[in-house]
Amino acid sequence: MSEFDLTRRATVEALGTAMLVATVVGSGIMAETLTSDVALQLLGNTIPTGAMLVVLITLLGPISGAHFNPMVSLVFTLRDELAKSDFVIYTIVQIFGGIIGVIVAHSMFHLPLIQTSEKIRTGLPQWFAESVASFGLVVTILGGLHFARAAIPVLVGLYIMAAYWFTASTSFANPAVAIARSFTKTFSGIAPENLIGFIGAELVGALLALAFMAWVLAPQTRSQ
Repeated sequence: MSEFDLTRRATVEALGTAMLVATVVGSGIMAETLTSDVALQLLGNTIPTGAMLVVLITLLGPISGAHFNPMVSLVFTLRDELAKSDFVIYTIVQIFGGIIGVIVAHSMFHLPLIQTSEKIRTGLPQWFAESVASFGLVVTILGGLHFARAAIPVLVGLYIMAAYWFTASTSFANPAVAIARSFTKTFSGIAPENLIGFIGAELVGALLALAFMAWVLAPQTRSQ
């Protein structure tokens, strides 16, 4: 149980999600500004996102757990490590924080504060990619908790950096971030009508990973 009360934990979850989304959206805008090469744009989006995750999880993890992601909060709730009422609050502030992050990024680049994305990201390959991305993220977190707790910030940052490149969806793996990214027309956007498919796929991947890790890490009984 955290030594910090829910108000402080929720505030940190909102702040962390806002900073994460501001990094995702802001670095995407900067990348589009600096180059027309799509591969370089993606690289310019990948590195800051992974770096920011390392910073945020390291500094804010001891306060709230540094979920910044309703999918991760759901996993911890199902593991009885987060109260159901806290899960509801975490989810609300993560979504709110993500939208604030978009507004912050747009403000820095002198864009309309809120936009509606028109970038189509849909279809079975994209949904499957989101399931794979989410599965891998949850396995990374739960495996890290079991084997290398101190390394979790780096593990998650590196995993997301890799998943940007090996998944067709560029690894959103986060319903709050997906919702926030529907409010930007920039490099990182997703059309609002595509959210249901992405979020559904993320939840499927997360639940499969939870079940898989529960089996893999189950205590062994020695046969006589």
